[in-house]
Amino acid sequence: MSLEVQELSFGARLKHRIGVVAEAFRRNPTMLFGMAVLLLMAGLAFLAPWLGLPDPMQQAPRNRLQPPSSEAFFGTDMYGRDLFSRVLHGGQVSLVVGLSVATLATSFGLAIGLVSGFIRSVDAVIMRLMDALMSIPSILLAIALVALWGSSVPNVILALTIPEIPRVVRLVRSVVLMLRDQLYVQAAIACGTSTPRILIRHILPNTIPPLIVQATYICAQAVIFEAYLSFVGAGTPPEIPSWGNIMAEGRMFFFQTVGIILYPGAFLALTVFAINTFGDGLRDSLDPRMQRRV
Repeated sequence: MSLEVQELSFGARLKHRIGVVAEAFRRNPTMLFGMAVLLLMAGLAFLAPWLGLPDPMQQAPRNRLQPPSSEAFFGTDMYGRDLFSRVLHGGQVSLVVGLSVATLATSFGLAIGLVSGFIRSVDAVIMRLMDALMSIPSILLAIALVALWGSSVPNVILALTIPEIPRVVRLVRSVVLMLRDQLYVQAAIACGTSTPRILIRHILPNTIPPLIVQATYICAQAVIFEAYLSFVGAGTPPEIPSWGNIMAEGRMFFFQTVGIILYPGAFLALTVFAINTFGDGLRDSLDPRMQRRV
């Protein structure tokens, strides 16, 4: 009977959360706009191979630096490659890097932060390691790691993930330190509840709202940093189109065809804006302190 009550209670909580998110969409049109733009960008990027577009790497020197037309919506680059196709395919790399970095950084940071905040004996050691990582500027550490490991998408993801982990650890640790002395946590300890159960059942749910908005910031920053690394030649290899290396290759031809910088830059800026807008709205809907009663 108790298990049934727990299941019903969980179902009621889930239904309440879904209702809260739906209400947040109704009250916060900017959140809906952010999600719509993000889904549009993701759809265009990941469906690009099935949209009948030209090969983004196919060169046509006779058609180099052509203006936009019905055959090439964004024109062509200095090698005659279809710029529209390259921009859409480049979004795959940027979005995969952003989502992967956000997922890995929040996952590792959450696990380390929970342990660091709750177990006092290892807190000092873990935080000194995190402080050491945070003392190095993120972009410089990422460039150094890519230079050490080589230029590839997996290496870029790892290089951007490592500098973000300490920030997640500090965020989660601060929440755990605040909750560790709460009466319900102390009661669970007094009843002999195991540490993993306390962390998962009583503390983990309270870390989700701030962690969600932090993950969106990490995703947006990873998209920007990937573009920056590719722009300076330390990111994805040239044979893989991304918004950063598209702009890097075309910067010498900016005055001949503005679109070679404008289009990938606009897609990059709009994607980052959509991620941040959606993340802020989702945070508002999931944080009980920011909810308004209907």
